[in-house]
Amino acid sequence: MMAKKSLYNKINRHELKKRLIKSDVERTTLSFYKYASIQNPCFFRNHLYELLSDLEVLGRIYVAKEGINAQISVPDARIEALKMALNEISFLQECRLNMAIEDDGRSFFKLTIKVRDKIVADGLGNDDLDMRKNARHINAREFNKLADTEDIMVIDMRNHYESEVGHFEGAVCPNVETFRESLPIVEKILDANRDKQIIMYCTGGIRCEKATAYYMQKGYDNLLQLDGGIIEYSRQTKEFGLSNKFIGKNFVFDDRLGERISSEIIAKCHQCGSPNDHHVNCANDACHLLFIQCNKCREKYQGCCSAKCQEFNSLPEEKRKILRKQKVFNGTRFGKGRYRAHQKNNNELVN
Repeated sequence: MMAKKSLYNKINRHELKKRLIKSDVERTTLSFYKYASIQNPCFFRNHLYELLSDLEVLGRIYVAKEGINAQISVPDARIEALKMALNEISFLQECRLNMAIEDDGRSFFKLTIKVRDKIVADGLGNDDLDMRKNARHINAREFNKLADTEDIMVIDMRNHYESEVGHFEGAVCPNVETFRESLPIVEKILDANRDKQIIMYCTGGIRCEKATAYYMQKGYDNLLQLDGGIIEYSRQTKEFGLSNKFIGKNFVFDDRLGERISSEIIAKCHQCGSPNDHHVNCANDACHLLFIQCNKCREKYQGCCSAKCQEFNSLPEEKRKILRKQKVFNGTRFGKGRYRAHQKNNNELVN
């Protein structure tokens, strides 16, 4: 009797990272999403896991009754097979695959597919949105043309730690940590600017599709959205020789944590304040705070966000296991990218 194929990864994450680093398989990072009605997300999730495992796909995928949101890494030799496999799923036929802008092939080290209530957490409960009624999509050429006019406002629908390292020239960047937090804040901006045409953008388009559907259902009809988000915009500007109005880096939610769109560095190291836009997670796994760190501070603090985390990381593993339940670190205290050690005395902040 043939053994049943596992539908979950059971190998230690550190071992999987080692395997990926040693592997000579050329990989491409890509993303896709689709709002669609999935009646049985658990069944679809298991089918998708088997399908993608056979293609040696790695990545993070969310499945919900409202659709699918996927960021994956695919062996180059399997990309065409992946396209064929996705085309066999009715609602994913001809779905656009957004190829990464900068890619070292090591964006993901395992395949994780989770069933969620929503593919983008919006805080809207179970209210049904008609996702077919969202704002008109505009391409890079049209975006560039409109962005130069006075009666246009451009709004970044991403989080503050994303826009901190890169955004469109003149864009309004709400100081929020989550998409759900942005919705009421952006609505106030829309109320105050009903005389303007509003263009919304995000990383790949998924947040703007939901946001514009939500706002249009509430009566806002002066909205446009950047088709395919920053990723597709960058691809089009390169392909068609258009001017690039995005400055800095595009934050991404995988091990790369960013891909460069332009040469400008608009952020600062959160520890010393020098120009830098390199996001890292604190090397102390008990903290794991997301923050910006330059090479000099990385060496000084050994990849940690503070002297406290650096000292903790130097302890024997057994002692760390005991203390991690007792100590409070920056990652416990602050949200993503809220850490600003250079604004305070370091000892005051971390002790």
